Amino acid sequence: MRSPAPGLAAAFLALAALSPAQGAKDGWPIPQPGHAFHFPADHGSHPEFRIEWWYVTGHLFTAERRRFGFQATFFRSAGPRLAATDADFGRDQVFLAHMAVTDVAAGRFLESERLNREGWDAGAAVGRLDVHNGEWALRQAAAGDGVMELEGGVRAEAAFQLALAPTKPIVVFGDHGVSPKGPDPASVSYYLTYPRLAAKGILSIGGKDLAVTGEAWMDHEISSSPLAADLVGWDWTCIQFRQSGRELMLYRLRRADGTADPASRLQWVTAGGAVVTEPFTWEVLTTWKNPADGAEFPARVRLHTVDCDSGRPVAFELVPVLPDQVLSNRMAGGSYWEGACDVLGEDGSDAGSAYLELTGYAGALKF
Repeated sequence: MRSPAPGLAAAFLALAALSPAQGAKDGWPIPQPGHAFHFPADHGSHPEFRIEWWYVTGHLFTAERRRFGFQATFFRSAGPRLAATDADFGRDQVFLAHMAVTDVAAGRFLESERLNREGWDAGAAVGRLDVHNGEWALRQAAAGDGVMELEGGVRAEAAFQLALAPTKPIVVFGDHGVSPKGPDPASVSYYLTYPRLAAKGILSIGGKDLAVTGEAWMDHEISSSPLAADLVGWDWTCIQFRQSGRELMLYRLRRADGTADPASRLQWVTAGGAVVTEPFTWEVLTTWKNPADGAEFPARVRLHTVDCDSGRPVAFELVPVLPDQVLSNRMAGGSYWEGACDVLGEDGSDAGSAYLELTGYAGALKF
């Protein structure tokens, strides 16, 4: 893997350090309610907005039921072009990517990151899904049947090539098509999601090429100012329930005192694909301390909410498959926890699978 130059890392942090208010006032557009999306074109990049990311997580199994989790995230951050003579180098767009693999049986979590400016090593097409950072890539398959192709890896330790086929239609999370990220009206995003994808491909790990199948979740967010300035981090999860054909997404925007901002949301995706918002409470049952930096993260978490179909109170518990699923995030400031979890029902039964992201516990993220 080719590491980014120190100057490039500094340039990315300088762009990301702009406050949300500054980004909105510097001419970047703000996502608007009621926007009409057009697919597959809107799977591509939207460089008129300051920040964008494509994010895939999932759970994979071999025929022998050996289990893995995976994460692939591609970030794009925009900034002013330095000069007309620099146009060929694409210095107005900087791309960061994170990859991770959780090997449950081996008790190993593998992670890697990459930072490049737009040009030869990184980019995202407009009008179609085609984003890459080095050899890592997420693209629409050539067949035009809606299948996506994901290629990623962690140094020489793991690599995956996956076909991702939607089994439910795309949904738009938020309120009237925009997802609030704080009290400022400018702190919003377009939040597009495939809540359930059939995953199939090859995972290379431990010197072996393993045929794997499973399920994945894909987010695509577009914004110019995603978080309010008084927020230090967020807790996020996506749950795919085992039997009901439903999914759940939650983000809890966290203030410095640990309380949740009112813009936090829990939204169900019904079996028929409708988005339903319900209230929730977040209960931390246990914590885990990262021996590398001393940051203390929630571990087992119980979510209390209302069932979107029955209207009755319901609770689920998130249980990490491994305690240490920390991404070092050296290039954008502060480690964060993101990993595969089991989901338990109120009676302790297997209710589904989840991915959980916990940021800002090792210091506020700079991205």
